[in-house]
Amino acid sequence: MKQPPKRPGSEAAPFEAAIPWREIRLGTGLVLATFLLTHFSNHALGLVSVEAMEAGRAWFNRLWRNPVGTILLYGSVLLHFGLALQALYRRRTLRMPLREAAQLTLGLSLPFLLVAHVTGTRIEWALTGHDSGYPEVVRNLWLLSPGAGARQAAVLVVAWLHGCLGLYFWLRPKPWFPIYALTLYTGALLVPVLALIGFAEAGQEIAAAPERFAVPAVPVSDRLPAIAQGLYAFFGGLLAGTLLARLVRRLPFWSRRIRISYPNNQAATVPLGFSVLEASRTIGIPHLSVCGGRGRCSTCRVRVIEGLEDQPPPTAQERGTLARIKAGPNVRLACQLRPTHDLAVVPILSTGRNGVGSLLRGGRAQGQEREVAVLFCDLRGFTGLTEKRLPFDTVFILNRYFETVGEAVEDAGGHIDKFIGDGVLALFGLRTTPQEAARQALDAALRIRAGLARLNEDYASEFEQPLRIAMALHAGPAIIGQMGYGQATSLTAVGDTINAASRLEGLAKELDAELVISEDLATRAGLDLSGHSRQIVPIRGRAAPLGSWIIPEVGSLVR
Repeated sequence: MKQPPKRPGSEAAPFEAAIPWREIRLGTGLVLATFLLTHFSNHALGLVSVEAMEAGRAWFNRLWRNPVGTILLYGSVLLHFGLALQALYRRRTLRMPLREAAQLTLGLSLPFLLVAHVTGTRIEWALTGHDSGYPEVVRNLWLLSPGAGARQAAVLVVAWLHGCLGLYFWLRPKPWFPIYALTLYTGALLVPVLALIGFAEAGQEIAAAPERFAVPAVPVSDRLPAIAQGLYAFFGGLLAGTLLARLVRRLPFWSRRIRISYPNNQAATVPLGFSVLEASRTIGIPHLSVCGGRGRCSTCRVRVIEGLEDQPPPTAQERGTLARIKAGPNVRLACQLRPTHDLAVVPILSTGRNGVGSLLRGGRAQGQEREVAVLFCDLRGFTGLTEKRLPFDTVFILNRYFETVGEAVEDAGGHIDKFIGDGVLALFGLRTTPQEAARQALDAALRIRAGLARLNEDYASEFEQPLRIAMALHAGPAIIGQMGYGQATSLTAVGDTINAASRLEGLAKELDAELVISEDLATRAGLDLSGHSRQIVPIRGRAAPLGSWIIPEVGSLVR
């Protein structure tokens, strides 16, 4: 029987499968991020006093200079750097998005930037027992050698930026990330800023009273320069060896090239071993990859329309991702598929002008599932009202009604999805918890009813009968994303939750009620509606019926 060709580098696959390298890299990164956070917080105590910095340093040393902390910290440094070299080695091409390139470059540069600081503090303490305190370090970097102080400030920013990029790549696919993104960004900005200001305040305090912070001169070990040079050579050798290994690895495959065809007569001819995503980047084809090509999302998936036979099978991680989205048999992840012979693909989430334009903007435009609350509202009997009015009058009334609904929704914290005739669809929970979204939707319904009452009062002489409204509130999962074509593209939601809310709004009309609230939303909002009528509503296309509460008059609800 003919054996399928091996994927280049597949010899390491069992080893890679046995050891979760990505999780280890994440774990070591979190250790280093914790170290940076505690270290920078110690610097920020300079806003209080130099004595406060010294007091904080005592706790800092207890945490990181004990045997367990030392092994954890420096083991994480070496392992994290080694895994960064592994990632560099495994890349078939160095063309990548700017954020990924920045993270990789900053990470590889950090050991070289930190050598001087580490040898002057931690290694000196290990050799001589001399523990350089903040008065000595601040005096040296602020007064005696401000150039070295500026370099240390740059190292601080580089280290923190590298860590923040890593955390961003890890957290951005999380469904809750958009809710807390602004808070996280604010914290990420404040930490280095407060650390730098604290260090500067300490420098000014010492400069104002140098005799108060005088420290006796301590001879520096003459072994430190040699150790520093050795560390530079060690890390430099590792980096150079990795780049050389990349070159050596590519030589056997460079003579054999694979052609990957794309829509619109585009094609990439790349060496054997490139992934489809790397091929796309090589020739500049826009190809979405939210997780950065790590197989953690499905946004880079492609439909293989020719040449799928005898290609390497999906890895365990790729199989899990494809199973989660219920992908067809000819769908593969572009970042994981390394073809062994020519093939033709179609990027599923980046075809067409609108697809590329909207998906590459990031955020919710890429599409994500969220728990939302939905409000549907519609004017009742409005068709009969328009038959007796001039077109201008109809447009005027509708615009006043839409203004009333729009202000109510926005004041409650919601988002207007769309206007459909005289109906409105509003979403809540794009940046809040499901419980808060349910309460906001209820608040919006109450505001709409109050606004409509004012509208009827203001234009009582114009209406033969007051405007009446039917509303529905429901909560559940929905797919949120930029949908449409050209100028008609907007943020919208689709899914069973939207369909069920529309059905409940129709039920409100049938029952001559102002509001129907699903049990799902009532539970999340903490509503006790036991005094109202309950009805089980069958929903087309939904296996289970939906329990709902009928509210004839919204005014009967108490805020």
